[in-house]
Amino acid sequence: MSALASITLALLLAADSLVAGPVELVADGFQFTEGPVWTADGELIFSDIPADTVYRADKSVVFRPSGKSNGLTIDAQGKIIRCEHGNRRVVRVEKDGTIKVLATAFEKKKLNSPNDAVWHESAVIFFTDPPYGLEGRAQEQSSNGVYAIHPYAPVVMVAGDFQKPNGIALSPDGAALYVADTDRNHIRSFAVTKEGKTSGGSVLCEVPTPDGIRVDTEGRIWATSSRGVVVFDSTGKELETIVFPQIPANCGFGGPDGKTLYVTARTAVYKVRTKATGLVGGWRR
Repeated sequence: MSALASITLALLLAADSLVAGPVELVADGFQFTEGPVWTADGELIFSDIPADTVYRADKSVVFRPSGKSNGLTIDAQGKIIRCEHGNRRVVRVEKDGTIKVLATAFEKKKLNSPNDAVWHESAVIFFTDPPYGLEGRAQEQSSNGVYAIHPYAPVVMVAGDFQKPNGIALSPDGAALYVADTDRNHIRSFAVTKEGKTSGGSVLCEVPTPDGIRVDTEGRIWATSSRGVVVFDSTGKELETIVFPQIPANCGFGGPDGKTLYVTARTAVYKVRTKATGLVGGWRR
């Protein structure tokens, strides 16, 4: 039995584990996978950043070029929102396939390289903006920020004191916003009003190099990291770690019942059945 199989079996035998099956390969042969999301059409899509492509699980192309898209999410109408890491913008793909640009700048200066996003039920879109995708281009923003796109209003900064803001997610009731700071090895929590206004920003939990994060219907936080996918309860208490063959970059719940966790990890995509029901798309309950 392989080391990975042994670890998975041990988790399955643990009565309090949230794992309900083995880690399985979905697809491989990519350059660097990111942004898995289960769409309104009932399929998994994800980004391959260097390939400038968004794929389905069967390797068919959804978008090419994609602006070197990174994080993906969906809104209340099932429209796909892309963080275009290369184009330095956040866009929405309309039902007819046209592109609606949602954010390219803050205070008349270009964004760094939008990384990940989540849709709030107030119709506010929160996103992170680290410098990973600049690739030698000038950084116009004085900070690596977290922002909010309000309907019919300018882009608003949520926080500008992150080192490398990365994964982003909401609690089941939409009242808390979670943001990973990769370089500081922690996840912070912000209070969110029904109108999408934020406050606070205290450290909720620590985890080595957190990247993408998702939340389940019980409020547990699933964070990709250098250790694997680490699961925390809503108070920040660590519950368990799920190990994958490659270091995970991001994750997302999907499947007909929302109990499958899909994980993008370097050159491949994996999945694992869980006992949790995820917020499919990152927010839908």
